[in-house]
Amino acid sequence: MRLLLCCESYPPHRGGVQEVMRQVAERMAARGHDVTVATSRHPRRKSNVVNGVKIRAFNAGGKMVYGLNGQIGQYREFVRTFPADALLIMAAQQWSFDALWPVLDDIKGRKVFIPCGFSGLYEPDFAEYFRKLPEILRKFDHLVFNAEKYRDIDFVRNIGLSNFTVLPNGISETDFEREPDGLLRQKLAIPEDAFLFLTVGNPIEAKGHRDVVEAFSRLDTGGRSAVLLSIAGWAGSGSGASGRFANAARRLMEIARREGFHGLTQLVHQRLVNSRLGAAVRFADAVARRLWYIVSVEGWDGIRQLVRRKLGRYKLTTTAERQAAPAPSVPPPLESIERIAAKASAQPFKRVILTDLARPDLIQAYLAADLFVFASRIEYSPLVLYEAAAAGTPFLTVPVGNADEIVRWTGGGMLCEAAKDSRGYTRVDPETLAREMAGCMKDREKLGRLGATGRERWRKHFTWKVVVGYYEDILAGRTPDARITELKESLPGERAISSVA
Repeated sequence: MRLLLCCESYPPHRGGVQEVMRQVAERMAARGHDVTVATSRHPRRKSNVVNGVKIRAFNAGGKMVYGLNGQIGQYREFVRTFPADALLIMAAQQWSFDALWPVLDDIKGRKVFIPCGFSGLYEPDFAEYFRKLPEILRKFDHLVFNAEKYRDIDFVRNIGLSNFTVLPNGISETDFEREPDGLLRQKLAIPEDAFLFLTVGNPIEAKGHRDVVEAFSRLDTGGRSAVLLSIAGWAGSGSGASGRFANAARRLMEIARREGFHGLTQLVHQRLVNSRLGAAVRFADAVARRLWYIVSVEGWDGIRQLVRRKLGRYKLTTTAERQAAPAPSVPPPLESIERIAAKASAQPFKRVILTDLARPDLIQAYLAADLFVFASRIEYSPLVLYEAAAAGTPFLTVPVGNADEIVRWTGGGMLCEAAKDSRGYTRVDPETLAREMAGCMKDREKLGRLGATGRERWRKHFTWKVVVGYYEDILAGRTPDARITELKESLPGERAISSVA
């Protein structure tokens, strides 16, 4: 088959969507298919062909609600005229999907879409987007979901569609079919007898690192040494300024040796993009686009209504009321995660390491950890939980995305109680999380059982070798046999993963 895969970004960009699309693309290419990926540019991408996958990059971005930008016309025409047997797009609410709405009828090949959660479904700004979306979804031949029950699949069921399949995510057997090398703790000066907690994710507030560190700071270790390793692209290694300088110097020398001056300039560019300055620029751009969207749809009255909503609880009708009223309560700024980590590390028997690791060391961290802890606020089907299962590491997760299903499917984890707000964001109480973490420390026998079960089920059901076979069937127009009957036998009374609904 000649396949075209479309996604907002692709490696060397990092993240769950990027990893899923890389695995599907490279493994389909290895199976003899002609695979092209249409995606955004990346300054460190050196070639237009990577591991057998052709890459067509565009300088494009944005989303329909706030505005598309860059080479949207060129991208749209490229996809419209590409002679693909099948087209696979991953994720709504981003440019590579939104830009194609006007030309979907012109695309002759089989069209498959992975909605990836509909994170903005409850956001007021996206109300019109989701009002129009049913008409768009009906233009696709097949939809793929990673959860049996979540906001995206519920949305599709409610509009009467049934041309979909539920597939689990996969984890690379190349990465995780190995044993720990025993060097990770040595590299990070973690004692062998210390209980090692691990959390992994992008270094943004929504990924829950602050909540995990805060919970660790409140954790009663029972007098046992405990270390929290938070891997999220943090600048330092947790070993002080001298350690951070040494690590940075080693990295710079390695890049200079391998890539020369060009590699160093690309690193500076990447750091600037990911810095607080870069975040501020992106935030300002998002705010400007939102305000322009409100003006274009509702006029200046929409802006006035927005201001009134934001300030409404402080609004008083008379001067006397304003004078008599107490000063409004302004919440204090959030304490930095580095500061919370430093306070936790100052406690007896505790240490927090905020760091970033290359992929080989990240895998060793999974293999070396005693417990993976996840407190993200918004997810779809988090790959990190599957990675923990693949490593044989038990996991403790809040009920975010379809984490409850992953607990059941893998048999390798536990749920920690957490509340959801009106917009679907999960927020855990650090005290509750600390209590659950302490309980896990005390029950090593249970952790061992969970880890062994998770690794066994990953080998049978959740490797990319297995999962990509399902995608190959779907792209070819066949019904995949994605029913995992063994899970029903292992967990009496629970449903197996469903196939075509």
